[in-house]
Amino acid sequence: MIKTSSLKRAEQRRLSLSRRARYYVLSAASIAAVFFTYVSTTHNLPSSIYSPIHTLPITISPIDQPPVLSNPIFIVQHVKSTSYSINTSTHILKEVTEESVSKDDHGELVLVQSINQTRNETIQEFKENLPELDILKSTPLTRRFKKHAQKFFKDGCKVRFFMTWISSSSRYFGGREALAIDALFKSNPTSCLMILSNTMDSVHGIEILKPFTDRGFRVRAMAPDLEFLFNNTPAQSWLDHIKNGEKEPGKIPLPQNLSNLIRLAILYKYGGVYVDTDFIILKDFNSIRNSIGAQSATKSGNWTRLNNAVLIFDKNHPLLYKFMEEFASTFDGNKWGYNGPYLVSRVVQREGEMVELNFTVLPPKAFYPVDWTRVGGYFRPPVNKIHGKWIEAKLVQLRGSAYGVHLWNKQSRGLRIEEGSIMLRLISEHCVICNL
Repeated sequence: MIKTSSLKRAEQRRLSLSRRARYYVLSAASIAAVFFTYVSTTHNLPSSIYSPIHTLPITISPIDQPPVLSNPIFIVQHVKSTSYSINTSTHILKEVTEESVSKDDHGELVLVQSINQTRNETIQEFKENLPELDILKSTPLTRRFKKHAQKFFKDGCKVRFFMTWISSSSRYFGGREALAIDALFKSNPTSCLMILSNTMDSVHGIEILKPFTDRGFRVRAMAPDLEFLFNNTPAQSWLDHIKNGEKEPGKIPLPQNLSNLIRLAILYKYGGVYVDTDFIILKDFNSIRNSIGAQSATKSGNWTRLNNAVLIFDKNHPLLYKFMEEFASTFDGNKWGYNGPYLVSRVVQREGEMVELNFTVLPPKAFYPVDWTRVGGYFRPPVNKIHGKWIEAKLVQLRGSAYGVHLWNKQSRGLRIEEGSIMLRLISEHCVICNL
């Protein structure tokens, strides 16, 4: 009996150890799978493993490049998206949930098809939730847009600036966006800024903008009338198809794609300058006409990628119409950037040699002097003398050749502007209120 009992206990211990071993092996395999999925998605290893926290550049980019890119042969490379976010994995997880219509981190409506749902059922459910998208509604406030816009521009503006804020709440409009407005009026004090937004056209929105209006700057948020802005343009058919369910809105938040289209329509209707709310202006824009910026270019001066974070065009410019045509005819709501940066790149690649379009592609140093993968370095303080000299040289370069700096908010929103950093130095030099 004693021997039998001992054997049983030994067998139980063996089985217990075997189960623990399997558990640890499976856990390690799961962690490894998550790690390598992240690496394959981002094409990067975590910085703490791959490189030191402070990576110091040892070369300084030349500043004597030609002001305008000569582009006899247009080349578009399908590189990683300009605004990568780990939210991609969130979308993957949402696809296997039971809810087909959900909201993103900013409360925006996102179309997600569950595994048991057909495409038509998904679109029907999205249509039922369209009332939640205030931007699509026609209201007494939006119907006054045309009248308010005429009055706003009546006294004349040196430059007409536009931003969009297509968010479910004005409360997301924070310090980073205020810095963009601050820098805009420092360099362009006699210009006007219209923010197209339903939520900012409110009492709370007025309070947010009050520090600027109290100083006499002409800035106002207006709820856009999409029927008016899109009328007699290809954008109208796209909007109709979205509303009646003939076009699938896709998994990318619809407000993001609406912003891509609204910026084209507002410039086509009024002419002026569109800038993203994470763009820090450093110079007077009065001298720029009919221009779009290259995000990247070859050493020989041919652009490889354009971006739509900054657009400068006259009223009724034909290239804007072609952008809207492309948007309506090729819309894909499932690919980030397809209806934005990639769209303008496609159209200019195809149509850019047409003389009658009369526009200029500005080099990356004009609007995108820092790539989204390196923007974090602009927020860091100098860590040694070599780094400090690099910062000084970079500031000289930016002051001389950049009209502004795109901050790539998806990558930099959580970063603090450190003492002695490039960003603190730039903003301190280009602010009126200077609430840093």
